[in-house]
Amino acid sequence: LEDKKMEISVAEAEKRTGKNAVNMQETYTVYLIETRPVDAASEGTNPVLDSLWKRYSEFELLRNYLLVTYPFAVVPPLPEKRAEFVWHKLSADNMDPDFVERRRVGLENFLLRVASHPVLSSDKIFYLFLTEENGWKETVFETGFQAKADSRLKALNATFRVKNPDKRFAEMKHYGDELQSVISQLLRVRARAADRLYGVYKVHGNYGRVFSEWSAIEKEMGDGLQSAGHHMDAYAASVDDILEEEEHYADQLKEYLFYADALRTVCRKHELTQYELEMAVQDLTSKKQQREELATGTIRTFSLKGMTSKLFGQETPEQREAKLKMLETQIEEGEEQVKERNAECDEFVKSAWVDIERFKEQKDHDLRESLISYAIMQISMCKKGIQVWNNAKECFNKM
Repeated sequence: LEDKKMEISVAEAEKRTGKNAVNMQETYTVYLIETRPVDAASEGTNPVLDSLWKRYSEFELLRNYLLVTYPFAVVPPLPEKRAEFVWHKLSADNMDPDFVERRRVGLENFLLRVASHPVLSSDKIFYLFLTEENGWKETVFETGFQAKADSRLKALNATFRVKNPDKRFAEMKHYGDELQSVISQLLRVRARAADRLYGVYKVHGNYGRVFSEWSAIEKEMGDGLQSAGHHMDAYAASVDDILEEEEHYADQLKEYLFYADALRTVCRKHELTQYELEMAVQDLTSKKQQREELATGTIRTFSLKGMTSKLFGQETPEQREAKLKMLETQIEEGEEQVKERNAECDEFVKSAWVDIERFKEQKDHDLRESLISYAIMQISMCKKGIQVWNNAKECFNKM
């Protein structure tokens, strides 16, 4: 999108009901994507706003396409499909308005991440996703990425051992594992704390009730108690907004929980590239060995085939000539293959490492900002608590 600068937002979410592929009624959420070209020429004018609706599954399609097309990139993650690390009061229902709102923010964040990525941002399909309601899907399937995705996935899920793993990538993969583990622990602690905090705040509402009942039996002290009770009620009610805001910070952490996975995927894809290279080299080596055995007539490795040819007479010179010719061709192809695989591997390492470095900088910056904002939020929450007790103290003073 370098030449097409645009503002992107996911402006709203809407519930819809319709028939799905198997003709069943279903309720789903659609998100309104708004884009507006930012053109240097039209600084003064207000360029026209373009808007279209997309479902979550279409965002998934876009991300899967990016994963296959840019295997070396740490592709930004999507917000979660179902709420995880929830504490009891939080609804895990994916139609819950608060959840849908947080997901809207997450989807907007995903689009902005892709749009600010040095490579992904200039992808044609990404541009179509933002500007075409329906046509973009055909185009994305025409790229044939699906078949590539399936074979890639099979390969990635297979167990293969790389002989000489690249230390940098091995360490990075390990770091991805560790980061994921640390962040999920953080999120678990946060959910537990939110649970307790909710209880503590709500229980203050009982102070309010008791003060109110007490005020009814007092003359001079009545007004003060009544007012203090109101402050306690307000305190108890304030926790809902506090925890809603806190959820927003939890989502920023969750983004990095999923980012850790994206990072590990790049490392795993590197292993696969490396493995394919090693297999090609191994194949070539064995072909060369066969050629040598044929040419000199000595068999270095004991084999049943070698045994049988010894027992039942040698092959004719013509047969050997034909075999040698075929091997020569295969060896040429093998050399070519190894050259290609080598280039592929080098290219992958170069591109992936650039993107990993970029990602590390982004991560350090974002997580630092997130933690600072979280601390500021906690401080302001404590200040509000102090204010409530100061107000209550004033009420008691006036009695």
